Amino acid sequence: MKSAVETLNPTRVRLTVEVPFEELKDSLDAAYQKINQQVTVKGFRKGKIPARVIDQRFGRGAVLEEAVNDALPKFYTEAVNEAELTPLGQPEVDITELKDGETLNFTAEVDIRPTLEIPDYSGIEVEVDAIEVSDEDIEKSVEQLRERFASTTPVERAAEDGDVITIDLEAKVDGEVLEDGVASGVSYTIGSGELLDGIDDAVKGLSAGEEGTFTSELKGGSAAGREAEVTVKVTQVATRELPALDDDFAQLASEFDTLDELKADSTKRLASMKQYDQATQAQERVLDKLLELVEVPVPEKLLEDEVNTRKHNLEHHQLGQMGLTLDKYLEIQGKTAEEFDTETREAAVKGIKTQFVLDELVKKENLGVNQEELTEHLMRRAASSGMSPDQFAQAVVEGGQVPLLVGEVARGKALAVVVESATVKDTNGELVDLDDEDEETTETTEVTEATDEKTEG
Repeated sequence: MKSAVETLNPTRVRLTVEVPFEELKDSLDAAYQKINQQVTVKGFRKGKIPARVIDQRFGRGAVLEEAVNDALPKFYTEAVNEAELTPLGQPEVDITELKDGETLNFTAEVDIRPTLEIPDYSGIEVEVDAIEVSDEDIEKSVEQLRERFASTTPVERAAEDGDVITIDLEAKVDGEVLEDGVASGVSYTIGSGELLDGIDDAVKGLSAGEEGTFTSELKGGSAAGREAEVTVKVTQVATRELPALDDDFAQLASEFDTLDELKADSTKRLASMKQYDQATQAQERVLDKLLELVEVPVPEKLLEDEVNTRKHNLEHHQLGQMGLTLDKYLEIQGKTAEEFDTETREAAVKGIKTQFVLDELVKKENLGVNQEELTEHLMRRAASSGMSPDQFAQAVVEGGQVPLLVGEVARGKALAVVVESATVKDTNGELVDLDDEDEETTETTEVTEATDEKTEG
């Protein structure tokens, strides 16, 4: 077999392959054997039909077609390996010449990973938010905890803002009560915005036993997105009472004896959260700076596939679970379809470029992944997926996704190398030490997950 490579552009090549006919012998034998098992010829036992009889009865062309279909993947793979290419996706194959007994010639066009030059990245500088925990942050944190320990007391008066009411609901569309539009004993805090638009105005001023009606667009269920006439009946009005902010509350809501100790712990916890956010921000901004340094051509077909995948996942999985259509989502977001398409394409471009650059860095820095790192990453992924580590690991192995996870870990380590060499300062001008932070940025993991299957060939 002889092969040659023609570069069509930085991300696409054409392989021209010439195969001497004798190298098709194994595939021809396999083709005759396959046809032997599929057909019956009078006078011959099944599987024992001579090749000349198959040629006479079914045509030599059918045998050649079967043999070529069997042989092409093998010869294509040999040509790819010989040229040391990293293909992306499936090739477009064209048989240019097939002469029985002489030769098989074909071409294969395929997208490939571009050759990248990673420049010196040690001079990257980024600025991140300073870690500052304000009195307002602490008060908000304590107030949220206080809300969790609020009690309710039924009252004999009309409902007001902040009251907790118990209600029965009935929704009608076109005058017909929906099967899934009836609910009883629903607890609702007026002003929380947790139910239907318009419900607050409808219930304020109502006492137990009274009802009102309002019109609202349903957010979920069988008539999601449609206008409904909703009848709401108040069965109880209760006032919310927050516990006093004192040492007794600290003992009730935490392991601390005093309110001061509780606030000190809140300060520490908030600082830790802001430190994690700061580290993530640093990683994202360093990544952006790194991508600016590298010229990364993006294969058009890979990009189109990635854009379509992102749209499909959003529309049929994420939005579907929320009972939203894409049009409704765009309305809520205040975006046009054109703006959405532009943003999705830009995100896809960034995702592909990120994987290409970090994979190149993995090779350049000779970064490996050990079992402990892989297990730790698997545990994190399992937790985010809602599966147990054993269930997630089994799904990964059965789905042949172990290389994908290894790639995610390796890319996280590559980004950590760049972050470590970068200069990171906060908005106060202070140097930020990120040594103790998690090496894998959420963004990096997300973009590699989104592109791995398409870019691993």
